[in-house]
Amino acid sequence: MSKQTNKSFRVLTTLAVATVASLSTAATQAQTERLAFSGGPDGGTFQYFSNGISTRLSRTLDGVEVSNMASAGSVENLRRVNSKDADFGIVYSGDMFLGLNGKLTNDTRKYRNAKAVSYLYGAPAHLIVLDGAGITEVSQLEGKNVAVGPAGSGAAASAQRFFESVGLWDKITPQYIGYNQGASALGDRQIDALWVFAGFPNASVIQAASSNDIRLLQVHEAASNGTLFQDHPYYAEVTIPAGTYPGVDYDVVTVQDSALWVAGRHLSEAQVADSLTQIYSEEGLTFMRSVSQAAASMNIDSGTMGIVTPLHDGAKVFWTGHGKTLTDQQQ
Repeated sequence: MSKQTNKSFRVLTTLAVATVASLSTAATQAQTERLAFSGGPDGGTFQYFSNGISTRLSRTLDGVEVSNMASAGSVENLRRVNSKDADFGIVYSGDMFLGLNGKLTNDTRKYRNAKAVSYLYGAPAHLIVLDGAGITEVSQLEGKNVAVGPAGSGAAASAQRFFESVGLWDKITPQYIGYNQGASALGDRQIDALWVFAGFPNASVIQAASSNDIRLLQVHEAASNGTLFQDHPYYAEVTIPAGTYPGVDYDVVTVQDSALWVAGRHLSEAQVADSLTQIYSEEGLTFMRSVSQAAASMNIDSGTMGIVTPLHDGAKVFWTGHGKTLTDQQQ
């Protein structure tokens, strides 16, 4: 073989190898299943969870890549998953319930394609007063100024639902201010009570407790005597343990809305069941707890807590396989 022929042969061989490698890479990419997870604003708890789950599934599910999407939050996630613009999302149980029944604010559409997968964590109600102010029960807030969160916020909406359910909404004066401003106003005696609807420990409640002697009212007791659970069945009981906040050396039994992992109905039973298997393994839960402190509440026992809408078929298989009895609402 001449030198020129040998050189040409080597070039052709190199090109052939490169072509095979390129085709192999293209085939691998074609086989990769790409899913999207809609989370929340940067720095928010939703985004930590969605990024964590996306990362874990991408590492552990063969041939699957899950990308994390920023989002405005719960309702946008519901809409994205319902319309297949996202495959997974995080949605409050309340928004799932209201969306399914066409009762979202200014939105009568019924969102039937988004299905619950699991409970992630809760956003409990804190109702804070100054210790020594003579207010020990919710009923004593009649005629008082109560900071409920900014106008149009989820906190303000939850406050209205709660106070309406106990017959006090028209008997208090709501102050539409944020948590930090509310904590300062409570210390300055400009308001009588502060409503905070967020995971614990909450920085604003710590702020209030560090500057003042505070009391957290027993919200669940008042709710049980009213109509909250009948009117809004997505609220669940939760306990804020003694010692969570400075000077609060007793358990506070309150109510919470639940942040849920949801999936589109278009995903297969196997896709969702396999995803749950990876996240709820011992290694998966350890990873999630390294991502966010709020993931401490994630376990098999709490997996279906706070869910009052139908589960995805894959989630039904997973949870019943782990001994959970599903409610009529979850079927």
